[in-house]
Amino acid sequence: MATTLLDNEPRSRTVESDGRGAASRRTTRWNTLRRRGRGHRLAVRIAGRVLLLVPVLFVISILVFLLGKASPGDPIKASLHGVLSPDAVADLQQAYGLDDGVVVQYLRWVSSLFTDGGGRSIINGSVVFDTLGTAFVNTLILTAAAVVVSVVFGVLIGTVAALNHNRFVDRAIMLLVQIGSNLSVYWFGLILIWVFALEWKVLPATGMRDAGGDGGVGDLLHHLILPAFSAALISMLILARFARAGVIESLESDYVRTLRSEGLPRRRILGKHVGRNVAPIIVTTTGLEIGTLLSGAVFVEFVFSWPGVGTDLMNAISAHDYPVIQGGVMLVTVVFVIVNLATDIIADLLDPRLRS
Repeated sequence: MATTLLDNEPRSRTVESDGRGAASRRTTRWNTLRRRGRGHRLAVRIAGRVLLLVPVLFVISILVFLLGKASPGDPIKASLHGVLSPDAVADLQQAYGLDDGVVVQYLRWVSSLFTDGGGRSIINGSVVFDTLGTAFVNTLILTAAAVVVSVVFGVLIGTVAALNHNRFVDRAIMLLVQIGSNLSVYWFGLILIWVFALEWKVLPATGMRDAGGDGGVGDLLHHLILPAFSAALISMLILARFARAGVIESLESDYVRTLRSEGLPRRRILGKHVGRNVAPIIVTTTGLEIGTLLSGAVFVEFVFSWPGVGTDLMNAISAHDYPVIQGGVMLVTVVFVIVNLATDIIADLLDPRLRS
């Protein structure tokens, strides 16, 4: 009887071990399926955002076209009044299709976006995208610099305020943020020119490069400082508020308190745990602020004589040059929509709640 019990003991242990192994394999298989399911849902979410881009761009194209048509005045009559006879003006209107129906003109314009570089300028006959190409690149350079300034200084200001929550430093920073949020980008640019270009004479006031300079990257960056800070003002302060709120919320969470009680270094808590939670907020807010930065760049270009698309659009509006107006607005809008899409995708990938 004792021998039988001794013989059965290894068997029971083997059965128990096999049961645990099977349970472990089932758990591993289940976790693998869950991870695949989460990845599939995230992929479907991203694909849905990409597909939604098509109807959004379609509606935007209609609005942009109608916006150009809604501007008062006839470009041909405005530019050639008293130069050509009424019959010659009518022939030009027919040649440019201005006497066609609105639907026909819209379809022709959409087709020109893909086949003819956005159509031809009514004033000088040049291809729209060729006219706006260099200026648009200059605007993107200014906008990209403003984004960098907004993110770097906005996150820095917000983090410093959050780490000194309810102290004098926090209150002073938030007071300055409140005051700065009510400033005009145009007025702030003039103040920067007065202080840094006219009084201190340390930075250039206008242009993109010096006439006698080497035209290199250093010259470009030297001229980029003032307009970039001017364009970034509002977005930088908005990011500072969101960064401050996100850092405070993370620092007051239970898991961060647990990490503190375990003696984890403060720098590691801020960089690895708090930063990871605040990153999706910063990315999303930055993407939404791209539109503000693009629109603000138009005014900044005028103040600092920056050769961007804003100057070309202002000239086109004054001359009633519909194709240039529509092409310029469409370019800026498409960039804004694509950046927002990329921002949403990056925020989804960074958000631990969506990944888990």
